Amino acid sequence: MKPQQALENTQPVVTEKTATTPLFVEADTLLTRVEDLTKSIARRAYEFFEARGREIGNEVEDWFRAEAELLRRVPVTMKEDERQFTLQAEVPGFKAEEIKLSVEPQRLIIEGNSEQAREEKSETEPEKVVFSERRSNRFFRSVTLPAEIDASNVTANLKDGVLEITMPKAPARNAVGVEVKTA
Repeated sequence: MKPQQALENTQPVVTEKTATTPLFVEADTLLTRVEDLTKSIARRAYEFFEARGREIGNEVEDWFRAEAELLRRVPVTMKEDERQFTLQAEVPGFKAEEIKLSVEPQRLIIEGNSEQAREEKSETEPEKVVFSERRSNRFFRSVTLPAEIDASNVTANLKDGVLEITMPKAPARNAVGVEVKTA
């Protein structure tokens, strides 16, 4: 299913930005970012390949090494009951405004990005930078759901470094009988 088709059937979910609620965005926005991220990982994996003397046979390890260097691992737990799915993602250090979610009937995409910069200056010359460090803290997860959800009623809350996303199941569709006619 193409993301555009899924979004035609459901309205994009947009919630007010609060201290504990991440921002919901359309899937196309995140999928464009995924494409850019995949290209960055591929470039870095190729650099590892070249550093190994272009030796064939370790491409998967190069890819995983590049991915681990560029993305943070985010453990998730998904639970299901008769009414809904609940997904909990461990994202310590992230603020709600640094997390973006996209919901489709059978897919959830979570992205987080936070930049941190630290500078230490010499006490004798305040203008001269002695030490400067930047760190990108980024994650991306795409979760395929085992059943369709009602994307318009998904909620997300961030508390104590745990992102909890509640996704109500879509109502079951009734089968429609079709009469077969002879020509």
